[in-house]
Amino acid sequence: MQETLEIKDLHVSVEGKKILNGLNLTIHKGKIHAIMGPNGAGKSTVAMTIMGHPKYKIEKGEIFYKGKNIVELEANERATLGLFLAFQYPFEIQGVNFSHFLWVASKSHPTIKFNNVIEFKKALKENLVKLGLDEAFADRAVNVGFSGGEKKRVEVLQMMMLKPEIAIMDETDSGLDIDSLKIVASAVNSLRSSEFGALVITHYQRLLNYLKPDVIHIMVNGRIVKEGGWELVEELEKDGYANFIENKTESNRGET
Repeated sequence: MQETLEIKDLHVSVEGKKILNGLNLTIHKGKIHAIMGPNGAGKSTVAMTIMGHPKYKIEKGEIFYKGKNIVELEANERATLGLFLAFQYPFEIQGVNFSHFLWVASKSHPTIKFNNVIEFKKALKENLVKLGLDEAFADRAVNVGFSGGEKKRVEVLQMMMLKPEIAIMDETDSGLDIDSLKIVASAVNSLRSSEFGALVITHYQRLLNYLKPDVIHIMVNGRIVKEGGWELVEELEKDGYANFIENKTESNRGET
């Protein structure tokens, strides 16, 4: 049976403001899913809630993975289950060597098996090359002094090294020029297998042109309002979100 990350009737608030309003979403390992939606729809809230950010308060609902309701687990516990988040706004960590950071992360991760530091450094070098990053990045402090595009590529580098089972990519395409976009997409595509799934959160079609996701989810007002294939991307590119917002407004009439 294909493993899934399943979100059921999820209601989430941030600092007293309701963001998610009964979200239902299933992510399959082995497939690339994409969430698209207008600003304020709650897309990034989904990512942060899945990974257990304490700012995001679950008022109701469940998140199941590997037979567990993970809503009470700490972020590191969710990571060791095989979940990963590529941040929309990656953090700078002064004084922490990037190579050492990844080595420690890989040692504490149950599914990553580097036999020794030499094997680790070889894999790191190969992945730096794939992402068009200089080897010197390995010896710099995490994200300190990196450009916006470099930070996004380094997030993908972490994903390539840690090999999550399901990765959530929160607007990884924002701030990338076309060359960086192609590099990032190629790196993600290299991970595609029956053992890897991803949830790609984006506003735009351009990254999806290279990733070709299996399932598209349209999100409006904290809920998934429609799911389908590539035809939804084409519909959005042609008409925008107006039809989905109008349809959602109609469906909400009479609700209490």
